[in-house]
Amino acid sequence: MEALVTGATGFIGSWLARTLLEEGWTVRCLARPTSPRDQLAGLPVSWFVGDVCDPASLEPAVAGVDAVFHVAGHYALWSKTEETFRETNVEGTRNVLQAAKAAGVKRIVHTSSVACVGQAPAGETANEDTRVQAGDLCGAYKQTKWEGEQVVLAAASAGQDVVIVNPSSVIGPGDLKPTPTGKIIVDFLTGQIPFYLDTGLNFVDVRDVARGHVLAFDKGVSGRRYILGNTEGNRTLREFLEVIGEVTGRKPPRFKIPYGIAYLAGVASTLWADAVTQRTPGVPLNGVKMARQRMFFDPARAIGELGLPQTPLAVTVADAVAYFRQRGLVPS
Repeated sequence: MEALVTGATGFIGSWLARTLLEEGWTVRCLARPTSPRDQLAGLPVSWFVGDVCDPASLEPAVAGVDAVFHVAGHYALWSKTEETFRETNVEGTRNVLQAAKAAGVKRIVHTSSVACVGQAPAGETANEDTRVQAGDLCGAYKQTKWEGEQVVLAAASAGQDVVIVNPSSVIGPGDLKPTPTGKIIVDFLTGQIPFYLDTGLNFVDVRDVARGHVLAFDKGVSGRRYILGNTEGNRTLREFLEVIGEVTGRKPPRFKIPYGIAYLAGVASTLWADAVTQRTPGVPLNGVKMARQRMFFDPARAIGELGLPQTPLAVTVADAVAYFRQRGLVPS
């Protein structure tokens, strides 16, 4: 079996490529000319230079493959231009689907996000059937990931074989940038989180997410969504910092910052980034808005129907910390 992985130089994509190789697949990787390939250095993958925003570059990459794992996406809480989100997350997804259909690809696994799942009432967890309500899609990232998922669902309704996976907050080794989620660990261990906000996320191991993609290809139902999360991963920010503290011996912050103060800090920081620095703000306003709700999710469908593995959260955190230490991003 041969697969194309878009976004293969990224956090999830690189682990997916490794997982496919371990299971005997032949792997093609789509990468832009400027994308670093260090994550997969020395591995027997075939590189195709291209971009999901360039339909012509996709044709040779998809020709003759059995599967396309569309992982590429623009994940950020701030960008110089919001059009970048739409070009990649919506139009890029449409381009990949059309190229795969033209090439007769057997099945596509589309990497969506729990950002496309509605928020559950207080004290409950959301699942794949929780409807998105007005106000859930704050920011260009959430909005365009949701729109991209609608493109996929429409294609599945029209007969194309596409399975959707919705990873929650992914952490673990290999978070090169790091992602906004991985940055929580880095910022805490470098003393940049003196306070905490009353919010919550579902944290999941990147290696489980990669395995979940392959399981979705093997067992998933076309047009069906699968939350790739962890049953013990629903943690408030304070609880997550406590897990990091247990692994590293560092005490988590004791003081909770009121949402109103965090919001004002987000406004000021984002305005400064927009007008002056043109760099990611220290307190992205979209991140503050997302934090207003506890984003807890139930991965029971992926566990029951796909067999999604469940790595203990403490193991995932320890491996992530070891990786960040190795790269010199946090003190040892």
